[in-house]
Amino acid sequence: MTKRDPCTLSNYHEWLTKHTTVNLSINFQEQAVKGTISLDLESQTDRQSKEIVLDSSHVRVSDVKVNSASTTAWEVRDRVEPYGSPLHISVPQGAAKGEIVQVELGVETTSKCTALQFLTPAQTSNKKHPYVYSQCQAIHCRSIFPCQDTPDVKSTFTFNIRSALPVVASGLSVEAPEEKDGNADGKLYKFEQKVPIPTYLFGLASGDIVSAPIGPRSVVATGPEELKACQWELEGVEDFIQVAEKLIFPYQWGVYNVLVTPPSYPYGGMETPVFTFATPTLISGDRQNIDVIAHELSHAWSGNLVTNASWGHMWLNEGWTIYLERRIGMALHGEAERDFSAILGWKALEDSVDLFGHDHEYTKLIIDHEGIEPDDAFSTVPYEKGFHFVYYLERLVGREAFDKFIPHYFTKWSGKSLDSFEFKETFLDFFNNLGDESIKSKVAGIDWDAWFYKPGMPPKPHFDTSRVDVCYKLAEQWKNKDFEPSPKDVEDFTGNQKLVFLEALEKFEEPLTPEKSEVLGKVYGLASSKNAEIKSAYYKVALQVRDTSCYQGVAEHLGQVGRMKFVRPLFRALNKVDRDLALKTLEKNRDFYHPICKALVEKDLGVTGTN
Repeated sequence: MTKRDPCTLSNYHEWLTKHTTVNLSINFQEQAVKGTISLDLESQTDRQSKEIVLDSSHVRVSDVKVNSASTTAWEVRDRVEPYGSPLHISVPQGAAKGEIVQVELGVETTSKCTALQFLTPAQTSNKKHPYVYSQCQAIHCRSIFPCQDTPDVKSTFTFNIRSALPVVASGLSVEAPEEKDGNADGKLYKFEQKVPIPTYLFGLASGDIVSAPIGPRSVVATGPEELKACQWELEGVEDFIQVAEKLIFPYQWGVYNVLVTPPSYPYGGMETPVFTFATPTLISGDRQNIDVIAHELSHAWSGNLVTNASWGHMWLNEGWTIYLERRIGMALHGEAERDFSAILGWKALEDSVDLFGHDHEYTKLIIDHEGIEPDDAFSTVPYEKGFHFVYYLERLVGREAFDKFIPHYFTKWSGKSLDSFEFKETFLDFFNNLGDESIKSKVAGIDWDAWFYKPGMPPKPHFDTSRVDVCYKLAEQWKNKDFEPSPKDVEDFTGNQKLVFLEALEKFEEPLTPEKSEVLGKVYGLASSKNAEIKSAYYKVALQVRDTSCYQGVAEHLGQVGRMKFVRPLFRALNKVDRDLALKTLEKNRDFYHPICKALVEKDLGVTGTN
């Protein structure tokens, strides 16, 4: 390997993690996990490297052994912001190339751990038991245990987790040994992940968790009170899997399960292998938001099997995944469905580019992450601009030819990590050797540098607008002062059509009056909707026109959802019209939000966080 990931302090080009054994106990009372980590590292040099360097961040290291030796010299060095404190471990004799060295670490998380969120019983839905879940993307696994915390390194995993409450993890469950006398730290849960994964895909959760089937190779796990609703919402996931398998190749992870997390979960979903961690906002009672599952499932190939080598090339994970997600939607619901979803995505991309600025580094496909925290650059850009690059390539060579490339690409890079330049080489090699001179000529005209490095919006393709025209037509009617709205106006709209309608209102040159905004929320049932997507979109419109009747509703909504897609835009909008309420709302819900979400909202509002 010659690539360099600027977000890791480890010397993974000299020592490469091949297997990770995690032996951890979850202590809900102390809100910490503690135990040992064993790393099997393969020497990449012939005795040239005399030390192993691992990433760590706010994690307490109590002991280090190399090949079981009790005299190992080691040191946690000064913190390097924003990446943490490198752990240096002496290996005086080095190791022959290919030799495996085992490092065993005694570890305990601290209150500054950014990867774990512990919830008190009061913060859970039934108020009965505590809960903990992990979120390691992008570089937060290092706050649970020292590791080579880069997507350029993949290892197999063994999980041995003790907890007083049920556990799920990013591996296949295996039977734990029977314990006659029990253990003060709880029951032992064992999992194996035999497909090598990067550390950002490390996932575990423990709490009052029960499960039910949602398909022949899938279950949903969640709280007891939510189980039936989640099971109903997610039935049919097998249809998604079968479409993806036909498009790429068979699913490689054994089973595909979904953990529906507590409300503070900061993302729509996290593609942890075996168990997708998903936001409860997708459980809306109308099956309107389950495209999140199509997205996370697509990550089983794009991201989990074939992975971006560093976060500066995140579009390889996310752009491809959006593309696959929309191909699933197209297969199940028709050609127009993909363009309809792409139109929604285009609006989200415009919002991100407008927020950063059209010349901003973070609006490029390839981002320079030197010296920056990857979370700060997180946006819809790698998702939607990445999708448009993949979509452009499909249209350039034709879908029939591109559909031959899809399995070739994922087969060639399965189990590996790559950067944009290796993708370019793979694409050109395939189509230049396809034997079609017309396609070869088209491929020669691709302006790779413009796609990779030009900031701002990509060229806009022609979309099939058949499913959005009715939304725009209704929005136009709201410009008429004499228009009398009725619930019938939107009774045939899907959830996504309501979003398009609301986004059209948001873009009016002459915004609605506050009075009309209030009517909008009441007549169409938007302010009382159980669909967090629709409710959040309505509140953005209402805040834009300073509809004071919604302010308290926004504050309450921000105390019920932790998904950053909703939380950050609403906090920014509320801050513009009522900064005092925005700050009070943040303070009130400080312990509700995940550490990543809380830190980014504090940056959005320009306030200094406190631990």
